[in-house]
Amino acid sequence: MLSLTCKTAIKAVIYLASKQESGVRTGIIEIAEYIGASEHTVGKLLQTLVKRRVINSVKGPSGGFFISEKQLNQPIMDIVAAIDGDDVFKECGLGLSKCSSAHPCPIHNEYKTARDLIENLFAQNKIADLYKPVRCGLAYLIG
Repeated sequence: MLSLTCKTAIKAVIYLASKQESGVRTGIIEIAEYIGASEHTVGKLLQTLVKRRVINSVKGPSGGFFISEKQLNQPIMDIVAAIDGDDVFKECGLGLSKCSSAHPCPIHNEYKTARDLIENLFAQNKIADLYKPVRCGLAYLIG
């Protein structure tokens, strides 16, 4: 359902959020190493997220990426919308272009139920809800 790129973006934002209290600005290399992603991919994702105001950046020798207290209260859905778009939770499970209740694919009803649950998960959970267990060592961003 979510692209690998979107999953990487969510992990990067959670990592930035875990650094928020210390006020540290974080570089692309550090984020990429921590979440096990390529620097190139992480760099492009972070720039997209800055443009969509999900996170912030400052250029220069003491620059880097960071997230504000206010941004911590954004739903995870904001990250998903910035990277995968708003239609990710409307797509057919089999990729059919004309799948609907009136013209369903073979898995339409079950997939719609699962898709709606996941959409609700991302809409209800805020960035702050996901970084706290990581910061406390109760959850992990790497395998």
